[in-house]
Amino acid sequence: MSTIARASRSIVKAVLSKEQAEGVGARVRRSIGRPELRNHDPFLMLDEFNVDKNGGFPDHPHRGFETVTYMLEGQFQHEDFAGHKGTIGPGDLQWMTAGRGIVHSEMPVKSQTRAHGLQLWINLPKEHKMCEPQYQELLDKEIKRANPQEGVEVKVIAGESHGVQSQVYTRTPTMYLDYKMDKNKSVVQSIPASYTGFIYMLKGKAYIGDKAFEGLAHHTLTFSEDGAETIKIETRDEDAHFVVIAGEPLKEPIVQHGPFVMNTKEEIYNTFVDYQYGQNGFERARNWKSSIAA
Repeated sequence: MSTIARASRSIVKAVLSKEQAEGVGARVRRSIGRPELRNHDPFLMLDEFNVDKNGGFPDHPHRGFETVTYMLEGQFQHEDFAGHKGTIGPGDLQWMTAGRGIVHSEMPVKSQTRAHGLQLWINLPKEHKMCEPQYQELLDKEIKRANPQEGVEVKVIAGESHGVQSQVYTRTPTMYLDYKMDKNKSVVQSIPASYTGFIYMLKGKAYIGDKAFEGLAHHTLTFSEDGAETIKIETRDEDAHFVVIAGEPLKEPIVQHGPFVMNTKEEIYNTFVDYQYGQNGFERARNWKSSIAA
């Protein structure tokens, strides 16, 4: 085995997710999508959201990418113009492919004090940007776990970890792993050589790579792109909770305007026209209003 294959990826940038207002009465900690990390191909945005029962994200459109909502606390309702409606709670996952067009609403369940979770935006390759919308939903109990050692649990949301494979279908090849590690543990996670990736720290401290870069809560830590096929992660005097996210870069032009992400300015213009006139995927948006945002 070569030296490169054995070496761990290193951390090249740490971005603090600063809190900002978003939606209606919602607070998000955004990392990817900020000026310091505009995007991280194929990833467009990462928010750690906190929404109280009176806040939320009422009816809004998307085209050209996927939104992945992973709940940590509380419950979120969702509803779209195609008649899809449901609720996800702690540990549950919704993987929504917006494709050619969706209008939906995401609102906290009113009986909850707050809804806390992560939302990731994943770009779609040009050939899939105008596909039909699709949802994949998994309850916490349906998401497979890997236990590489005592005191280390990995929820395999997408991709593979320590021989455990997710059932989620990803149009853009993606791995999404939720790690909980007790203190004084060390683990090596495999990552395909061509993938870009990052760790988002939720709680505690972790030490990453051969140089043991210190990862702190609410920071996004981007990996080196050096062909190494592993990332080494260890804890010392405290537990840690974080996600490891990586994917195949698309290496295509990105033109983003709010909730629409295409490859050219002309495609963005056409998307605004389609949404305004309710055509080419937005036909059902004309007279639709969600019931949960009322």
